[in-house]
Amino acid sequence: ANLAEVVERVLGFLPTKALLRAACVCRLWRECARRTLRTRQRIAWVSALEPGPAENHALVRALARELEKVHVLPQTVLYIADAETFSGHEECHEQKKARKRNSKETALALEKLLPKRCQVLGLVTPGIVVTPMGSSSNQPQEIEEGEAGFALLFPKIDGVKIHTFHFSKDVKNRVFDESKFAEAGLKNNPDLRVVLLFGYNSWKTGATRFLHQIVNPLNEKSIILAGGQVESFTSLTSENSHAQPGDACGVVGLAFSGAQIQSATVLLDQDVADERTAEAAMQRLKAANIPEHNTIGFMFACVGRGYRHYKTKRNMEADAFRKFFPSVPLFGFFGHGEIGCDRIVTGNFVLRECNDIKDDLLHGYTTVMTLIHLGSTK
Repeated sequence: ANLAEVVERVLGFLPTKALLRAACVCRLWRECARRTLRTRQRIAWVSALEPGPAENHALVRALARELEKVHVLPQTVLYIADAETFSGHEECHEQKKARKRNSKETALALEKLLPKRCQVLGLVTPGIVVTPMGSSSNQPQEIEEGEAGFALLFPKIDGVKIHTFHFSKDVKNRVFDESKFAEAGLKNNPDLRVVLLFGYNSWKTGATRFLHQIVNPLNEKSIILAGGQVESFTSLTSENSHAQPGDACGVVGLAFSGAQIQSATVLLDQDVADERTAEAAMQRLKAANIPEHNTIGFMFACVGRGYRHYKTKRNMEADAFRKFFPSVPLFGFFGHGEIGCDRIVTGNFVLRECNDIKDDLLHGYTTVMTLIHLGSTK
């Protein structure tokens, strides 16, 4: 009578890929494996901080190795890698095709490692913010130069829906069709809590205006908006699109829906330039009282900040975050512009619009810090 309980206890020690292989043995093992997988609802991640052989990006090698060990079945994956080594070192005009081919091949290599039904969003940025694997309390690293990357693995979480979206600028129409927001689940969705937005090809004519057309209608006090301008996006498997056309610009992102989600953001503006003012910003984020278990932190910073901004002192903002959030993993990037403001959305407290003045969400030379709590784990 206790055989299923014993089998389930034993199988519970297996990482997910081994568990799925064990599920093929018999019906009892399959049912036990299925119940075990349903309990695995904590975020996992794979970090790549050390460069290696030139044929593959470090993130590809790390993901191939670490997926054998993780205890979640990814349903949604967000990966971010450094633009320079992900896309190759070629700089001259004649080698642009080779660089793009290399970037696409790297993206395909990453996607092939993940489950077929998994939705994947991949970005490349000038710099990376990453927490090393092993523990959520590991010291996050600001890597402004060199090869680095991470992949966030979101399993199926009860009460939480995560989906990708993509809005590409239509050169024929200057006005964005806002009905696409509802199609993407960003309007008429009472459970929408957090939207992470990433603009790409921001140097293109009309890119900034298009970003305003996306951000302004979503600028509601009941929704956390955060993100920034990236170099490009390389994966968006939900649309079977591995890369955008070279002359296109637009916005990609992740939307988090669920009544149990809590979130908060703070903006570190240009005046935040030393340890004291950076820690003061983290105190504002701490004051939001977001639960720290099953919570993930994001840092979206301008390429003009980092150690140059803080007078050669490295890792200033990541260190300040860790001081106030000792057990929350932190991820993000250095990019070409930031999206966000001071805002709190929790189960007990939601800032509502009290006048017609909207928050200014688009910035430069700033840092946006964001917390997303995905509910209590069983």
